[in-house]
Amino acid sequence: MQLQAINSPFSQEQIEVLNQVLPTLTEGQQLWLSGYLTASYGNTTLTASKNGISQLQPSVAAENKQKTKEVTILYGSQTGNGQRLAEELSQRLGHGGYQVTLSSMNEFKTNQLKKLSFLFLIVSTHGEGDPPDNAIPFYDFLNGRRAPKLNDLYFSVLSLGDSSYEFFCETGKKMDQRLEELGGKRICPRVDCDLDFDEPAAEWFDSVTNQLNELLLENSGSSQISPAQSAHLSVEESSYSRKNPFKAEVLENINLNGRGSNKETRHLELLIEDSGFEFKPGDSLGIYPENDPELVDFIMAELGWHPEELVSINKQGEKRPLQEALRHHFEITVLTKPLLEKMAQIHPHERLAELLKPEHKEELKAYMEARDLLDMIRDFSPWDIQPEPFVQHLRKMPARLYSIASSYQANPEEVHLTISKVRYEAHSRLRHGVCSVQCAERIRPGDYLPVYVHENPNFKLPEDPDAPIIMIGPGTGVAPFRAFLEEREVTEATGKSWLFFGDQHYVTDFLYQIDWQRWLKIGTLTQMDIAFSRDTEEKVYVQHRMLEKKQELYKWLKEGAYLYICGDEKHMAHDVHATLLTILEEEGGMTSKEAEEYLTQLLQEKRYQRDVY
Repeated sequence: MQLQAINSPFSQEQIEVLNQVLPTLTEGQQLWLSGYLTASYGNTTLTASKNGISQLQPSVAAENKQKTKEVTILYGSQTGNGQRLAEELSQRLGHGGYQVTLSSMNEFKTNQLKKLSFLFLIVSTHGEGDPPDNAIPFYDFLNGRRAPKLNDLYFSVLSLGDSSYEFFCETGKKMDQRLEELGGKRICPRVDCDLDFDEPAAEWFDSVTNQLNELLLENSGSSQISPAQSAHLSVEESSYSRKNPFKAEVLENINLNGRGSNKETRHLELLIEDSGFEFKPGDSLGIYPENDPELVDFIMAELGWHPEELVSINKQGEKRPLQEALRHHFEITVLTKPLLEKMAQIHPHERLAELLKPEHKEELKAYMEARDLLDMIRDFSPWDIQPEPFVQHLRKMPARLYSIASSYQANPEEVHLTISKVRYEAHSRLRHGVCSVQCAERIRPGDYLPVYVHENPNFKLPEDPDAPIIMIGPGTGVAPFRAFLEEREVTEATGKSWLFFGDQHYVTDFLYQIDWQRWLKIGTLTQMDIAFSRDTEEKVYVQHRMLEKKQELYKWLKEGAYLYICGDEKHMAHDVHATLLTILEEEGGMTSKEAEEYLTQLLQEKRYQRDVY
């Protein structure tokens, strides 16, 4: 078949050339060329040489257009929330035609930063304003001398945090500021999320999508993806999730501590049959707790409110009786600066306004420590306010996360938890943990708890079953290691395992002693070192046992052991980290800088993992 000039977009000269070439093509070549031109319409050019057409390649305009469709999403996440949100954004943008690179911050090659056009960061703040472990290398690079100028970069930051901490969303704020200092341009403002991050994160997703669409349409006529499409393209969740918890029946609720102990640690076994839940060692279970009914009654009485008055519990205007709302839907045991600032707007009070002034920062911090909503109501009385405007300023009840202490492979229809009851006196009142005291005092076998599985991709057993593992978990920090060893037993993993455990007294506080002894006997647990701080005149902790075994511990690390720490972040994890540095210096002959670099390398290799709180 010959091309004709009639109704053809080609000139006579082009038609003659095409009529010479087309008959020489095989059927396969014709199909390939047809598909190539269809897929690349408007984006290709013929490159000529003295020998004729040499190759088909993208035009300069097409290259620019393609480049603007490339976006990079980096996440820094300690417990997995940031990673989950990053994956959701990646899927949305991917379905919108964007070419998405998704990476944790510690796996991103920093020499690529200068080449990026669009960068979206999702990062949590850990501890007292620190970046999460898998964000440390990127954070240090960004704030170091080698950080490049980023004048061609568009960016935005979603920051996750907890407003009850002084340095709320500090890591995200610093990264946002630093990217601007390096010349980057915000495609949309940073959003700081509290524990209830779903709605602000969704709004940030929509803002990112809209601004990307506007920029690309303006620059290259690119196709768009609408917010409605974005919502439809979100990551699918199982029928039971954080937004729709499963009501799990309590099978067992046992006090693990012996008579005379200063502590009360509950072992809970929950039935999750028909939930569809699956989990891996290192994951957590979220529980939506109930506030102390007595505290709720005190608050209502103090303000003269009727328990049956209806109030809104969400932005959709869903109503519940006040008593139910305060018990199940709002946080009432924690004071935060944002909460006090909001209350000052609806309740003008001279002392409250004075406390919130910048020069009283330390006084405010001291005031919020160990006080709750009832304290605030009493300290800044009298109040003349209705329930509805008051509760709208309260945070939603956040779930409490507990490391799962059992293996799904070993017990697929159950999930086990280790929960330490929190009770103390402060400001002339008895205080207690919302969830821990509920589980210890008000939950019995046969009752139900609303729960969901919280995946933690940053605290996982090595894929290689032969790899040795070192586990450091004093107190309830030992919970995930019970799951680790259950898993290794049922899967018949052959790698060595070493557990460091500590608590107050051997006789009353040796949590799961029978389990450890059985695993030592059958070889699932290779070695165990214990430290009971109150059994000797001089307190002995897990880090002291580590130093006693420093030569062997260093040998395990050199053999490729994976190192895990779980428990208290402020003291234990800090002391254990310092002890590891000492061991590397003394046994490895490293300088302090080399020891830090060694641990950083272990973090990047995922051989040093921490679940600390």
